Amino acid sequence: MAKIIKPQAFDKYFFIIVVIITVIGLFAFVSASLGVLARNQDKFYGVLFNQIVLGFIGGLGALWATTHIPYHFWRRNAFFIFLGTLLLTLAVFVPGLGFSHGGARRWISLGPVSFQPAELLKIGFVIYLSAWLAWTRKKQEEFKYKVAPLIVMLGIVAVTLLSQPDTKSLILITAAACGMLFVSGVSWKKIVGIIGAGLICITILAFTRPYVMARIKTFINPSTDSRGSSYQLQQGLIAIGSGGVFGRGLGQSVQKFNYLPEPQGDSIFAVIGEEFGFFGSTLLVILYVFLAMRGFKIAMQASDSFGQYIVIGLIILLTAQSFLNILSLVGLFPLTGVPLVFISHGGTSLFIALAAAGIILNVSRYPKKVVN
Repeated sequence: MAKIIKPQAFDKYFFIIVVIITVIGLFAFVSASLGVLARNQDKFYGVLFNQIVLGFIGGLGALWATTHIPYHFWRRNAFFIFLGTLLLTLAVFVPGLGFSHGGARRWISLGPVSFQPAELLKIGFVIYLSAWLAWTRKKQEEFKYKVAPLIVMLGIVAVTLLSQPDTKSLILITAAACGMLFVSGVSWKKIVGIIGAGLICITILAFTRPYVMARIKTFINPSTDSRGSSYQLQQGLIAIGSGGVFGRGLGQSVQKFNYLPEPQGDSIFAVIGEEFGFFGSTLLVILYVFLAMRGFKIAMQASDSFGQYIVIGLIILLTAQSFLNILSLVGLFPLTGVPLVFISHGGTSLFIALAAAGIILNVSRYPKKVVN
């Protein structure tokens, strides 16, 4: 009978890629934050402390912890993890606990620390869906046991996120879910049907929520409303274009001081393009591609279906978000406002991303082998 062997060393290549991207991100973040320093010194030291202490140092601790927590722990507690992260996301509407910024109510404030609970909800959703798909692995009725429950789950998550509003997190969760369904063996027709339903929902949102329509119009015609909805895209393209082949050099970006909105946040890839040029930004894209490829390899070598599903879901969350950020800043996808994983401002986001990477590394410690 097949048995899971004792944990081995984690996948060093995946770990090295994560560390390289994170270290590059730390230098890029400090450089991009110089624009904040020019305007508000106290805020600069605040975001620097948050990113380095909570995000980088704390995140490495979280990565170490989740690398050593057997991943079946997440399966045993999947429902409660999903329910807890869902309730935490709903807590943004509790007066005195949640707060608004930029017209959206997505943040919770706990003293000196504020974070977006939707980042945890994405992980909780993947964990629960992985456990569900592993349980229904041998069920023959795809729609009854896999597709229909997923639609219910996505519906609950959609109501929660769109009321904030947080369209980007819903898109990422749906993408992860479709990837996990595909790996579980669900037919292409049903997956395409889910994607089609998602596109219809986005179309409805575009006609009912002006900010969604504005981003679509900006994508179609970047020159529209250059001082409004397309301002970030145009300034980002200027920054990337001015970087040339090898860039201006670390710390030498001009756009981050007075032009790029959120240079240390959503627009940080534009700063990287300006300072490191086509060569440096292409290298970063390649690193994310390698991260995805190595993640998928870990999934294929997982000792059971739950390990496979959870890695697929998490690696899609990490890399799809990164590629959405990059594509939106070069005009190949509508602006989404998603941060660049392991790099953009957000100590809690970096903490959670590194913790998710640790879960993937733990799965890599249990490769598919048979012991006599």
